[in-house]
Amino acid sequence: MAEVNIGETVRAHYNSGTYIGEVLEDRGDRYLVKVLAVDKHPMQGDIHHPGEVEGVFFHERKALAQYEKMNVKKPAVKPYTGEIPSYSDSLKDAVNTLKEKLKKEDTLFNQKALETIEGLEEKFYTKGYY
Repeated sequence: MAEVNIGETVRAHYNSGTYIGEVLEDRGDRYLVKVLAVDKHPMQGDIHHPGEVEGVFFHERKALAQYEKMNVKKPAVKPYTGEIPSYSDSLKDAVNTLKEKLKKEDTLFNQKALETIEGLEEKFYTKGYY
């Protein structure tokens, strides 16, 4: 586990998504991190039963908002040295990457996840892209 300091830019995995952010506090076994950009959009569906749509609650997961704070376990936080993209560009790229991944294989799960992410995009994200 790489040690990071308060004020450093990090890449943090949180609730099936990955974000670029700034460490605000050390909270023992976790860091409080402010979201600056989206690196990987959260998965859709039931994370405890990935790939399934029958007999599970299919969760709709939005990406965390710009400047939202997350309490991340220390092993899921790594230093980040790249350029920080704008939040809106990073969100758009993360959504497009997820959509392309889901389109590669025509399964019931991928269809449902694609429908869910397109719904999020229409209801919430389009305003944030521009």
